[in-house]
Amino acid sequence: MTTFEAYLDAHKGTLLNEDMVAILRNIAEATRQISGKLRSSSLSGLTGATDAVNVQGETQKPLDILSNEIMLEACRKSPAVAFAVSEELDAEVLIHPTGRYAMIFDPLDGSSNLDVNVTVGTIFSIVEASSAAEILKSGRSQLAAGYAAYGPQTNLVLAIGDGVQIFTLDQYDVYVMTTANAEIVPETKEFAINAARRPSWDDVITEYVDRSIGTPGYNMRWVGSMVADTHRIFNRGGIFLYPADRSKPASGGRLRLLYEANPIGFLVEAAGGSAIAGKTAILDIEPTSLHQRVPVIFGSRQEVEKISRAYCVERTVETV
Repeated sequence: MTTFEAYLDAHKGTLLNEDMVAILRNIAEATRQISGKLRSSSLSGLTGATDAVNVQGETQKPLDILSNEIMLEACRKSPAVAFAVSEELDAEVLIHPTGRYAMIFDPLDGSSNLDVNVTVGTIFSIVEASSAAEILKSGRSQLAAGYAAYGPQTNLVLAIGDGVQIFTLDQYDVYVMTTANAEIVPETKEFAINAARRPSWDDVITEYVDRSIGTPGYNMRWVGSMVADTHRIFNRGGIFLYPADRSKPASGGRLRLLYEANPIGFLVEAAGGSAIAGKTAILDIEPTSLHQRVPVIFGSRQEVEKISRAYCVERTVETV
């Protein structure tokens, strides 16, 4: 049995230094706390919405605010963390002036599903940044990334450069490794997309979905919680699509590059999958702002490559 802490210690001095081990331990503890709060949220009066609106223009739920504070406290407990960068906050927060890392996180992804008891999650990544100017860098610069999925069981999924490891929280609040070197199967017949947004899709996505629906054996799944859809793909393959809205080209997309696309893209590539933002690999995008939005397509490599090739053909036609 390998615990999360034992896994980190085994990589100390190679893939991880002592500071990174401490940060990841504190993140794990934060996810334990969030998991506990979620289990008793209805009993504790932590359901419904508040009057607060975050920088994304989204109404905050009590657990959004509480989860954000728990993650901020994890940063405060980590002397090496210079900045906390949260999806819930307007700007980066200076934590320790002598730190050398930024912790970037979505404290509670999918929180609109909380009151109906659907899996939600915490997404995080760590980059080297001793100044605010160093936070904006491509996803290739991430040192570690992961997510916690809070569902029938709580899972912690982590990549630090040697594949993707999945841990499960046991009855003693200990994270135990349940999948070593997780891999996303290269082929799939399952896709996840919000079909209600069909009028906003570009031709590549519309044709892909129509062809899939017309092919025997294909299924569509859509939870509406990115972590839940991601976790399904890690367990049985599939492709997730949240394409750009062609009626609003200036928006770039729906999902946030730093808080959602980059960490998930890092994990997916580490597990042998592929992650693109239309015509570009997600991890190659150079961010221009903390809350930049991008289209997101990821999952089983061969299925993502079908879409990537279609975009390449489209681009070739445009230049002729």
